Amino acid sequence: MAINEEKLNAFMGNFVHDLGAVLHAATIVVGDQLGLYKALAEEPMSAAQLAARTGTDVRYLLEWLSAQAASGYVEYNAADKTFSMTEEQAFALAMEGSPAFIPGAFQVAVDQFKSIPKMAKAFQTGLGVGWHEHDAALFHGTERFFRPGYAANLVSSWIPALEGMEKRLQQGGRVADVGCGHGASTIIMAQAYPQSTFIGFDYHGPSIEHARAAAKDAGVQDRVDFEVASAKEYPGSNYDLVTVFDCLHDMGDPVGAATHVKQSLRKDGAWMIVEPFANDTLEDNLNPVGRIFYSASSFICTPASRSQEGAACLGAQAGEARLREVTNKGGFPHFRRATQTPFNLVFEARL
Repeated sequence: MAINEEKLNAFMGNFVHDLGAVLHAATIVVGDQLGLYKALAEEPMSAAQLAARTGTDVRYLLEWLSAQAASGYVEYNAADKTFSMTEEQAFALAMEGSPAFIPGAFQVAVDQFKSIPKMAKAFQTGLGVGWHEHDAALFHGTERFFRPGYAANLVSSWIPALEGMEKRLQQGGRVADVGCGHGASTIIMAQAYPQSTFIGFDYHGPSIEHARAAAKDAGVQDRVDFEVASAKEYPGSNYDLVTVFDCLHDMGDPVGAATHVKQSLRKDGAWMIVEPFANDTLEDNLNPVGRIFYSASSFICTPASRSQEGAACLGAQAGEARLREVTNKGGFPHFRRATQTPFNLVFEARL
């Protein structure tokens, strides 16, 4: 083998960065669970002070804080041996609900590692792994990771980007949120549009139970309901708006789901499809965002689709062209990109 030493060193540099990130991810989950970031965001503290504040062991905490400082997740002052957080670090790590809140993403990573035995078998057999077969860390992590983006964009820009829909929901409309999971998207819409009614559907029973409790906590249970139902069988008709958030690519039969959405909509209604940001070709997705979505798709999205009837396996990097094809085959002649963010594409499909 003719090894180029410069290229090898560059690759090994990537390896060191990636291994550090992988090992650091678990420390983020622990810090989030124990409230360490929230406590440290209040003021600079020594390891002993933070341990006393949070009821944790000081020796473990010193090692944890050192890892956070080495990773750039907290600051260290060598003069007085205290640790602190910048406003930006606190915004991303300690303020649940902020648009940059990231600990939920690392809960998703917990499930990835727990799923290794199942996925090794799936890679060999070609069989699927359903959403319901994953660790609960995935369900909670997905909600906490996606909710900040929905809170920041859904009411302020995504719904207004749909022709005439904001006004309709302000006056009072009927909305079906398909594949709602823990109900974060459904509840955000209900809070913003008190004249409208909302119903969330998901095939995963435990998620629906969680969504019902969340609606009660949010005080919107009088106009929000949640039911266990699949994307091809959910009940109701004459909906003004049907939404699917980051889940169309997970479905085994997305064309069948599109056909059912068509049947459930009013003729002048709209279908809003929110999907992970992706370009149409593999080579154009070979970037940091694509790396995240392809990795997640390998363990979550593609096996979820493979486990269902149809097994279309669109993947989390489906892209606009493939999604347009799905909606057209499902009976929607009109399809457009309504808006986008660095992490999402938002489409509007109409009859």
